[in-house]
Amino acid sequence: MLTELDVALEKIVGQLVQPGQPFETEALEMDGYSVPVFKSAPPSLAHYFAHFCNEHADVEFLVDGDIRLTFGETYQAALHVAAGLTHIHGVKKGDRIGIAARNSTNWIVAYMGIIMSGGCATLLNGFWSGDELAYGIDLAECDLVLADAGRAKRLEGHKHGAKLVMIEHDCSPAAGLASMWHTEENPGMTAMAMLGQLGPDDLATILYTSGSTGKSKAAYSDHRGVITGTMSYVAQSAMAKVLLESRGEDMSAQPCALVAVPLFHVTGEVPLFLQSFAIARKLVMMPRWDAGEALRLIEAEKVTYFVGVPLMSFEIANHPDLASFDTSSCKSFAAGGAPRPVEHVTKIKEAFPGGFPLLGYGLTETNAVGCGNVNENYIAKPGSTGTASKPMVELAIIGNDGKPKPQGEVEEVCIRSAANFKGYWKNETATQDAFTDDGWFRTGDLGYLDPEGYLFIVDRKKDIIIRGGENITCIEVEDAIYAHEAVAECSVFGVPDERFGEVPAAVFLTKPDQSLTADELHAFLLERIAPFKIPQVSLIWESDKSLPRLGTMKVDKRTVKTMFAGDLLE
Repeated sequence: MLTELDVALEKIVGQLVQPGQPFETEALEMDGYSVPVFKSAPPSLAHYFAHFCNEHADVEFLVDGDIRLTFGETYQAALHVAAGLTHIHGVKKGDRIGIAARNSTNWIVAYMGIIMSGGCATLLNGFWSGDELAYGIDLAECDLVLADAGRAKRLEGHKHGAKLVMIEHDCSPAAGLASMWHTEENPGMTAMAMLGQLGPDDLATILYTSGSTGKSKAAYSDHRGVITGTMSYVAQSAMAKVLLESRGEDMSAQPCALVAVPLFHVTGEVPLFLQSFAIARKLVMMPRWDAGEALRLIEAEKVTYFVGVPLMSFEIANHPDLASFDTSSCKSFAAGGAPRPVEHVTKIKEAFPGGFPLLGYGLTETNAVGCGNVNENYIAKPGSTGTASKPMVELAIIGNDGKPKPQGEVEEVCIRSAANFKGYWKNETATQDAFTDDGWFRTGDLGYLDPEGYLFIVDRKKDIIIRGGENITCIEVEDAIYAHEAVAECSVFGVPDERFGEVPAAVFLTKPDQSLTADELHAFLLERIAPFKIPQVSLIWESDKSLPRLGTMKVDKRTVKTMFAGDLLE
């Protein structure tokens, strides 16, 4: 039976999508199937930036240490960068331009400049090693990569086909982006000319995701997909505002969010960063995560919305100095990127009685759009990722035969919307495998729908470990372990972790007459893959016999996991 909140939200969304209303929808035919799109949505991200930065020109937008910029000032900076990318570096429409840098004001201006020059913003994982960065650059065929000093150093000695252009942080855009800063008589001429060329079907972004092959795949989206994903979140925020105002809440304060998740992840990019233009939301940057600093910024900047991997809001709620800070402005504590333990939901609500924990479910390939579980409904069903985000998302449980399954039956979770990505760059086989014939994206997650349409995720089909929002493929870590000359067999799997939700663990068998300790293997891996992918020494076990195998001769991962980590699974 639908709750009072469900009924209220159904009524609100019904009003917002009516003809003449801000989120009026129309049908779009795509490859033989129909999906809803917002009738008045901007045709591209460049148009989106131009419209909302002009509308909110004098409103404060970015806070990054001592740097404070309005929407108008941020847009003006992006105009100079767009001109520089075009006239200094020769960027053309559709060129893939990589960003390899940590979060900062200048990361945001660089992203905007790439889009406004007609380029494709290619978001390289800032946690990657040099080898991984070089692989991502060449996979997307980037000619140009905007890199900060840390990532540029990692790339030293690693061959790739891109020219590096440096980004600096903790300074103004004119200083930090000086190597791409161009002053025209009218600095907006380049970007304004591109507005006449960009449309919904043009290439907009590439983000990287892990797959069962073990190598990161480059998921590319057109402007329609990213705009639809962004505007879907804007619609959700509009619904929430109408609901809270109807309950007597004062919604006059400027929305403000803490940026504690990587902007190269879809959660940081779409619902956090891109949505903020439309809702005039201030973004407060955090160069690195620290729960105590988060509490200070929440009080100082009157943060109203927090989003992070589940670990982050849990650490805030359990911080020993929590009572010393005024966190009353923050009404929403959202989580995404990894499952949130049920017990965390209650703890967060107890720590912040004036607010609510929220949960979102979306993927890189869906431009973060999927499901949401909010407020009292999340308290009532803390194990669910919520219902499909209306009015954009269609949700179904589909079997291997491509047919939807009845309510309550467990099969693969599939999503269909105009926000879905277009495919994996230079990987047509993976692209075809990702979609059904009628446009459903196969998420790789197994789940079921309850009678009210709430989605429950029960398992993953793909062999992926989600550590604090970071995807780790077991096969990639196994490949790195096998690179050690002493290793004969190995198996990598995930084990529960209170802080990160899940972390990698490994079992290995050495070759005859060879020796290798867990410490030595750990040190070996540090030279080859990103640290977040490497099991802790305490979670690396040596086997004294060959690992158990299935009839297919593959290692029986389930049995290995039980044998070596059984006490951690109870």
